[in-house]
Amino acid sequence: MENFTPLASGIGGALIGLSASMMLLFNGRVTGISGIVGGVIRMTRGDVAWRLAFLGGLLSGGLALLALMPSAFTIGIERSPGALVLAGLLVGFGTRLGNGCTSGHGVCGLSRLSPRSLVATLSFMSAGGIAAAVVTHVFGGSL
Repeated sequence: MENFTPLASGIGGALIGLSASMMLLFNGRVTGISGIVGGVIRMTRGDVAWRLAFLGGLLSGGLALLALMPSAFTIGIERSPGALVLAGLLVGFGTRLGNGCTSGHGVCGLSRLSPRSLVATLSFMSAGGIAAAVVTHVFGGSL
């Protein structure tokens, strides 16, 4: 099996769960990235600073990893630019339709045993799998 990394994946998952728990415990908020970004765009008074700090932490963490371990970013994406743009638009549409994203529903909602989040997670994971299969096997990986 290629790229089988159970230890690194387990540690990463534990850190995501820990950070989501800390956000809920210390800030009373669910760590849903689409909701956090949406709150920055809507600019709710008195509610923007922590959102910008959170997003800054995400970006600076990624930039630090890029500086320390650039090989972590060498992946081969075998999709056309059109397929990638369409995928991004569909993800954005799906987060609006489902009132949340994978972090909000998949990590935070499922850990709180939310039936709504279970349905949302099953829906977007199924739709993503079907879309990937169709693009790969019907369109040959490009649009």
